[in-house]
Amino acid sequence: MPTILVVEDNADLAFGLRNNLEIDGYEVVVESNGRHGLDKARRDPPSLIILDLMLPGIDGFRFLRELRECGPNIPVLILTARGEEADKVRGLKLGADDYVTKPFGVMELLARVEALLRRGAASGTASAALATIEHVGDVRIDQATRTVERRGRPVDLTPKEFDLLIALLQRRGAVASRVDLMKEVWGYSSAVVSRTVDTHIAELRRKLEANPAVPNHILTVRKRGYRLRTEVNNTQAPHTPDRSPPS
Repeated sequence: MPTILVVEDNADLAFGLRNNLEIDGYEVVVESNGRHGLDKARRDPPSLIILDLMLPGIDGFRFLRELRECGPNIPVLILTARGEEADKVRGLKLGADDYVTKPFGVMELLARVEALLRRGAASGTASAALATIEHVGDVRIDQATRTVERRGRPVDLTPKEFDLLIALLQRRGAVASRVDLMKEVWGYSSAVVSRTVDTHIAELRRKLEANPAVPNHILTVRKRGYRLRTEVNNTQAPHTPDRSPPS
């Protein structure tokens, strides 16, 4: 049975989350303090964490930073106030896998929890089966260890950033639509509308491209989606700018 750690200081909301998750078949642990929640996640890693951003002890941003620094590859779903776009982006950059805005529907939350858990299980299976090393320009991708290097230096990707990179890599240059990537990486249906893909693409470009504003490998294909150009090696070929408009 998957275990979900809910880190939320609003007692009523925490009770509602716990009740609905347990009805759906999950084992639930609730912590109201950010520091206590982080200690719990380190001692006994759960299958997934639902994390509020405004917490006593340490806030959700510091929780995410310290969690990712210590290594556990645990899916994290953050809870944010509606309209706080900067908080969503910051949370994703720090390693969150997805977010839900308050107030939210229970069915949406449960669907996202299920999708994150399903994707996490699939990623583990894929990593075991695809024990190969790939190169994209000066980027080295080790699928077995889920590590990435650029020019010999480690690149810190979040779990979802790595999954997105692999989804593009496996297409061998073919275009992937946003809907396809949402289904494959996040497990969502085509009915879900989100800028999550675009945010993660922007982060991949920032970490892997020589010039993120003029990407050489992670390309936008207008009105279609994204593709990964693998045939150009940055260390040997002249830079060819991506002339597609930004997403």
